[in-house]
Amino acid sequence: MSYEREVLPVNVTPLHYDLQFEPNFKDFTFIGSTCIQLRVNDSTVDTISVNTLEIDYQSAKLNGEINYTDLSIDEDKQVAQFTFPKGKIASLIEGKNGDDATVTLDVKFKGILNDQMAGFYRAKYVDPKSGEVKYMATTQFEATDARRAFPCFDEPNLKATYAITLVSENNFTHLSNMDVKEETTNAGGKKVTLFNVTPKMSTYLVAFIVAELNYVENTEFRIPVRVYATPGTETKGQYAADLASKCLKFFEYTFNIDYPLPKMDMVAVHEFSAGAMENWGLVTYRVVDVLLDPTEASLDRIQRVAEVVQHELAHQWFGNLVTMDWWESLWLNEGFATWMSWYSCNNSNPEWNVWEQYVTDNLQRALTLDSLRSSHPIEVPVKTAAEINQIFDAISYAKGSSVLRMVSKWVGEHYFIKGVSEYLCKYQYGNAKTEDLWEYLSLVTRKDVTSVMNVWTKQIGFPVVKVEENENGKVILTQNRFLSTGDVKPEEDKTIYPVFLSLKNHEGVDSSLLFNKRTETIAIDKGDNDFFKINGDQTGTYITLYSDARWKKLGEQRDLLSVEDRTGLVADVKSLASSGYTSTTNFFDLISGWKEDDSFVVWEQIINSISSLQNTWIFESTEVKDGLTKFVHDLVSKKVHELKWDFSGEDDYALQRLKVTVFGAACSAKDTEVVAAAKKMFQDQVSGKQAIPAVIKPIVFSTVAKNGGVEEYETLLNIYKNPSNSDEKLAALRSLGRFNDAALIERTIGFLLDGTVLKQDIYIPMVGLRSHQEGIEALWKWAQSNWEEIVTRLQPGSPVLGHVLTVATSGFTSTEAVDEITAFFADKDTRGYDQSLAQALDSIKTKAQWVERDHTVVSEYLKQHGYLN
Repeated sequence: MSYEREVLPVNVTPLHYDLQFEPNFKDFTFIGSTCIQLRVNDSTVDTISVNTLEIDYQSAKLNGEINYTDLSIDEDKQVAQFTFPKGKIASLIEGKNGDDATVTLDVKFKGILNDQMAGFYRAKYVDPKSGEVKYMATTQFEATDARRAFPCFDEPNLKATYAITLVSENNFTHLSNMDVKEETTNAGGKKVTLFNVTPKMSTYLVAFIVAELNYVENTEFRIPVRVYATPGTETKGQYAADLASKCLKFFEYTFNIDYPLPKMDMVAVHEFSAGAMENWGLVTYRVVDVLLDPTEASLDRIQRVAEVVQHELAHQWFGNLVTMDWWESLWLNEGFATWMSWYSCNNSNPEWNVWEQYVTDNLQRALTLDSLRSSHPIEVPVKTAAEINQIFDAISYAKGSSVLRMVSKWVGEHYFIKGVSEYLCKYQYGNAKTEDLWEYLSLVTRKDVTSVMNVWTKQIGFPVVKVEENENGKVILTQNRFLSTGDVKPEEDKTIYPVFLSLKNHEGVDSSLLFNKRTETIAIDKGDNDFFKINGDQTGTYITLYSDARWKKLGEQRDLLSVEDRTGLVADVKSLASSGYTSTTNFFDLISGWKEDDSFVVWEQIINSISSLQNTWIFESTEVKDGLTKFVHDLVSKKVHELKWDFSGEDDYALQRLKVTVFGAACSAKDTEVVAAAKKMFQDQVSGKQAIPAVIKPIVFSTVAKNGGVEEYETLLNIYKNPSNSDEKLAALRSLGRFNDAALIERTIGFLLDGTVLKQDIYIPMVGLRSHQEGIEALWKWAQSNWEEIVTRLQPGSPVLGHVLTVATSGFTSTEAVDEITAFFADKDTRGYDQSLAQALDSIKTKAQWVERDHTVVSEYLKQHGYLN
């Protein structure tokens, strides 16, 4: 609720900022000044409050001449209050009103060029030519870190215009949201760059960079599109520049609104807490999410870069041009940009068939997090900075986009885009709420979008729809909230979700049926082949529970099911098995019957799902774990040997992805011939040959690590320190965690805090360590011993800290581990990561209950099918 929010007083409102910054790379500080033009809404108030964090104030004056009489700073609420002489504000605006009733707040200050990847910060890198450690000064303000760089009104609905000036030595490039107005030299011989004034925008979208940078560009769009990077790496930005040029043109056409800024710059930043940031006109990225050479990158990395670039460019309209009114509507920004990136990808790379992949990617990430008791609604009330930073998760992004995908299918894609376009036109340069979007979609489609979709955005969770067939040929549907632990309490099961049934039978898909009752009986024409499926093409955000007989029947009807259907059924039956709604035997039987499938999407979901079971059984006996490995080997062996492992690049995209997927699974399943091939490729590569195809390099590195010792470790460590490209660097880093020798585990863990690994990448080798029992235990021991330092280095609210916490704890599979982890954090201040902790504990509980419930079932299945002695 709005009255609970920690917001600034409303006696003044910002209209315009004049900002100047000069970073110092010797002592890692910066000096700054701002002149904020303020509209006075209540002249009887003699104070002006601004958001602030880690800023040292040198002076503050009204209209450049009236000093403050008192300054108080509330560090917890991150607010500075300036008190001015009584009646002075009123006297300055006497006889004026509205936007004419203005004063200026002139502030000079000093700040920390921190290493926290937040605010105005320093990012470290090594010059590839000289080997010298260098720094770039860059910004990351979303959600609430503009206040680390300058005193401001750090709320998304307090939009203003900005004129930014940067000062530095002449060798640095200066970038900001807008193009350069003028460049001069000051009395000290330093370069001074003044940028043109921005449109009205929120503080979190302000950006500026001082660094040694080169660029590549694409000139096919009507404005310059450039990718900047530190010297020597810029050529790998051409793929992103070319894609961005096409993408901006596509979005202009789609939204029927021109991109309003005079340029589009995208910058590779060496230390970055998220994947990318949509700053208006100056998008910043992790290096790996914008720079690549398509000839030496894995296929999923190429697609990742494409999706991230298109996600950030979608934000230029949805988020930047029209911004959510408050952070509880963050999903409006992130959910839509996520959906739009897939929509755009489908246009830019139709051969990828991305909507098929959506089911195993975004939809499953949404359902996995939302199935936890510690999930939250898409629209979740947040009031403090710590709470705001934690909602940048799979609910805002993946569930948000899944709900939009669902409603777009219901109203029709054409009408959906038309409604969105009209919504953007109405609220451009302003702020909007979720209800505003539903209103425009309702107007265009003449459907009651508001009442239907409010349930999906304002209520937590999603339903499991139970399908029972009676003797009269009717189908009884029942919906209840789904929890991964399978123990929904009555008070948690009061929501009735409007479920789009999308009933598929032999004639096609009926998208008109809306199931919005607890229980309903419907008639279904199954046809002569006795075929029907709820949630056709898996467009709905829910799980379907069938009887054992129907699961068996669907398993036999693979040819009647689309790729999305098959992928969704695999994901659903695994989720139902892990939560106790159906037997794990149904899961085994379904995927065992689909060994001949030719879709890499289906295979990826099969491998992901069986890997989830293996990770849950990771602390079980060696005999059972070996049995599961044999099961996977039997699953993939025929397919991998049929396809072989020749990655010449002559295959189409889908076939390449399929070959990569089954090759990786066969390596994990210890297929002798495939593992030997991976080892040979590695040995030949180390000998100086180009023996490892780029598309499987991460798999080869991982396979060598799992089967290697000290010699292989040293080789991979050397590759990490001296990589040929960023893909190779991260693949080597992740593989270091795959070794399960105790001494090598300790070496890898030692790298996490000694500077060997960048802060942004700490969790990457941890993911490797979490893949085996020894690593899981060592990680938790490390986390307990170093937690205070970890929090200090990574900062509460940082997405990296959330990843580190999750990876360090969630590998366990027992209730004893839940108790131990809970006890450890009982006396800690968990603000800023309490949500991540709760979700990790819920994940462990889910696994613990699955093992306890189906331990015998799994063992018996493996035994009956010859995988256990």
